[in-house]
Amino acid sequence: MQAVDLQVLRTVRDWLNADQSCWLSTVVATWGSSPRPIGSLFACNTQGKIVGSLSGGCVEDNLLEKLTSGQLARDTAQFFKYGITAEETERLGLPCGGQLDIIVEPFSPGAAAAEHFTHLATRLESRHTVTREVVLGKRRFSAHDTDTFAPLIWNADALTLTHTLGPRLQLFIIGAGMVSQYLAHMASSLDFEITVCDPRDHLLNDFPGEGIRRIADMPDDAVRKYAHDTASAIVALTHDPRIDDMGLMEALKTNAFYVGAMGSTRTSASRRVRLKALDVTEEELGRLHAPIGLPIGSHTPPEIAIAILAEITAVRYGKANTAREYLAAVSAG
Repeated sequence: MQAVDLQVLRTVRDWLNADQSCWLSTVVATWGSSPRPIGSLFACNTQGKIVGSLSGGCVEDNLLEKLTSGQLARDTAQFFKYGITAEETERLGLPCGGQLDIIVEPFSPGAAAAEHFTHLATRLESRHTVTREVVLGKRRFSAHDTDTFAPLIWNADALTLTHTLGPRLQLFIIGAGMVSQYLAHMASSLDFEITVCDPRDHLLNDFPGEGIRRIADMPDDAVRKYAHDTASAIVALTHDPRIDDMGLMEALKTNAFYVGAMGSTRTSASRRVRLKALDVTEEELGRLHAPIGLPIGSHTPPEIAIAILAEITAVRYGKANTAREYLAAVSAG
């Protein structure tokens, strides 16, 4: 979601800076089957160019026609509903029984609107959250910085929207070895944004994969800059304590929802002793998943990557203990 949101916000910003009028549409409610979740963004300009998606069907084309012909949201933000009738649902390509509520905001070139979207895009680019507040009928919109993500709130009576935009899930990998390659490939299919950090240029330069951010820096500096938020998972996979420990020392002080390190039980115990000597507290050490990954008997690099990603997923959904208990029961026969 965050990647698409950022693309939409950047495009609206660029249109306004190029003196082009445009519209921003936001999904505020859905009923029945809906291919796009609440909070999805779609934008178009007066030249008919579009970005983002509301339904994945014909809603976008129909909405573009209504907007450019002046039938909808000509001067002020409006609420609009798709899929009221069975005929409209079928004609517009909505799934059976699907309904879609949206608000549409018109924007004309000007300093206030351009600054608004510049601020929104900048917050998402730096992996921070920001909340938009819109009052329909009064051409009033604002934004304020927040620390945590919150669900979209649509008040149909007051015709107000409160929409928090936040960062995409990120997998921050310390080390550019073989396990990292498999892990990056698998995690990208789950829509993680992938960052690989390794001060060893020769390994980083050969790291395969498109759309991966590669950082040739010491991991503690990179973690502070790129992986401090609650949407990040950080894994240390180099087997080199001079690299891993520096990254972990910083990672355990962040708000990352997962921090793990590869190594045997003995290696992990030694690592905890070293980190404690580096003033990492017992509470912070308690966040460290080491040995990393769910205990599924993995040995090869792709198997280890599966175990790591399984544990990250379990922690994300609060199921880590349940998963370990189940695996222990299976292992015991």
